[in-house]
Amino acid sequence: MECRKFEITLISASDLEDVRKLFKMKVHARVSIGSNPNTEKRTPTDKHGEINPAWNFSIKYTISEWMIRYPNDMLVIKLYCKRKLGDRYIGEVLMSMKELYEYSYASGGSAIMTCPVHKGSAQSQGVLRFSYRFGERVTIDRLVLAENIAGWSMC
Repeated sequence: MECRKFEITLISASDLEDVRKLFKMKVHARVSIGSNPNTEKRTPTDKHGEINPAWNFSIKYTISEWMIRYPNDMLVIKLYCKRKLGDRYIGEVLMSMKELYEYSYASGGSAIMTCPVHKGSAQSQGVLRFSYRFGERVTIDRLVLAENIAGWSMC
């Protein structure tokens, strides 16, 4: 099976909508690829930046090669404000894995992006800044893949 490493570093967000009027916003991001909920990983919660959180947190995946050949698989980054009664949704950034790969191909497989945060079909307030890189294509034996699946996902 042909796969490649994909690493995303969530750098920061700025000018987010203040969804918590009475207390400080404590923001974290949840990252997933495709529609598989098992791929969701999250950043630590920024407790000080409020509407301008900073994480500089890296998340690694091993993805199947076909994810960058077809536009159906999406990188989903959802932002949430931590609350005791349940986290409050701030907004999200959606990017096609194929588009990310094509955009970064000219610069050796890595790029830095600043994207608007959306809430529903409307553009929300704020932007998200992240960097990412794709590794070289590798062929993985299914037996080796089964042994390594604990630390990586998606292939």
